[in-house]
Amino acid sequence: MRRRTLLACTLATPFISRLARADEVVVVKMGVLKLIHSITPYFYEKFVPAGYRVEVIPFESPNDCKNAVVTKSVDFGTFGVAAAILSAAAHEPLTVISSACNKGMAIVAAKGSDINKITDLRGKRVAIWPGSTQEVFVLERMRMEGMSVKDLTPVRISFSEMHAALARGDIDAYVGAEPAPGISVSTGIGKIVEYPYATSMGSLNMILATHHDTAEGKPELCKMMVNTQRQASAYAMGNPTAMMDMTVAKLGQKREALAISVPNVELNWQMTPEFITESTHYAEQMLALKQIKALPDLHALFDTRYSDAVAKLA
Repeated sequence: MRRRTLLACTLATPFISRLARADEVVVVKMGVLKLIHSITPYFYEKFVPAGYRVEVIPFESPNDCKNAVVTKSVDFGTFGVAAAILSAAAHEPLTVISSACNKGMAIVAAKGSDINKITDLRGKRVAIWPGSTQEVFVLERMRMEGMSVKDLTPVRISFSEMHAALARGDIDAYVGAEPAPGISVSTGIGKIVEYPYATSMGSLNMILATHHDTAEGKPELCKMMVNTQRQASAYAMGNPTAMMDMTVAKLGQKREALAISVPNVELNWQMTPEFITESTHYAEQMLALKQIKALPDLHALFDTRYSDAVAKLA
């Protein structure tokens, strides 16, 4: 009880002045994905308090980034909510402390193909990354249309390779993450079949997480990171040109592709009641799909203390 009271008092009081001594520089390792909707941490340097420096470390897949957080190879990470729920179901010491983005996904098919809607995926070769947020969304959309994954040929391809695979003709369609859909459309290779947001999960996508030890033992650091995510995501959303500039610099993408991708990205931070409801529906969907054997303790996984505290400062 004393520990909880102390933590509550810590979160309720001003924190920036206590974060680090003036003669120290604390390096915070931040894991990201090589996707435009994981671009927010690259803006952290504009808002992180004096005495702190954020080192951004990119990962190829959500599970790679999640594993880095669980093993404390990085201090924080931003990745899909699916990886977070899978981690909790496996009883790994992971805690979600902030939302990171909504949207940022699309079902894409070859431009000249006869695939124009979800049901047209029957019998097709479709790239889907196992264990990803996109996988859960497309499986739910197929269920809503009376389909299952057995109706198509799923192909395991990472997000960054999906556009190239479509261009080569290795696949007929993919369930991808931006900026790949923007690249496929802007180059004339692909077309958008659907933005798969018409489910009870809304447009839920990525979260900001840390190790359970960090969430419990370093409340000032966690609050600072959520506040930085708040400021950086608001800045990027309010400055789409800056978002594109950063994505060009860090991911090497072309502007014409990003002009299509940016409207399909909603960078954010707050763990709202809607976020919790959609995350719960998401976990229930994973259970129905037998991706997890039982629902994890979602109250323990989604720790809203820091988001709630930062919301009072905003």
